[in-house]
Amino acid sequence: MTRRRTGAFILGGLLVALLLAGVVSNFASSHPDGLDSSLRQGCTFDADDNIIGGSCPAQEAKDHELADSPLADYGVRGIDNPFLSTGLSGVLGVLLTFAFGAGLFWLARRRTGGEGPGGADPAADVPAGDSAGSVPAQPDGAR
Repeated sequence: MTRRRTGAFILGGLLVALLLAGVVSNFASSHPDGLDSSLRQGCTFDADDNIIGGSCPAQEAKDHELADSPLADYGVRGIDNPFLSTGLSGVLGVLLTFAFGAGLFWLARRRTGGEGPGGADPAADVPAGDSAGSVPAQPDGAR
């Protein structure tokens, strides 16, 4: 019964993450966050968001090496609808992250044998009839 509850909990969390990434992410602010805002202080920008004057750290900014990757800039390259592109990139990101995490857990469980820490069953070393916490019987007078 615990496995069923754990599976339902994980599935529920995955569904919530997919909903947030696929739908709610489209309503995030398009205005620069605090870091971008502080990097832009001191510069003047035109309507296309290009620096046209002043001096600021944003002038040193360069494109990321993966700027032309399929999921760059919170969208999917090749999809022209921004709502669909952003939602799909969020869903793909959640699924890739979940698959990576599940793979790591699978490898960790497989490595340990899934029976407990170190892969050993702690009850395996206890002879039949003894409990795991009992002290072996001593002869009379022995400590």
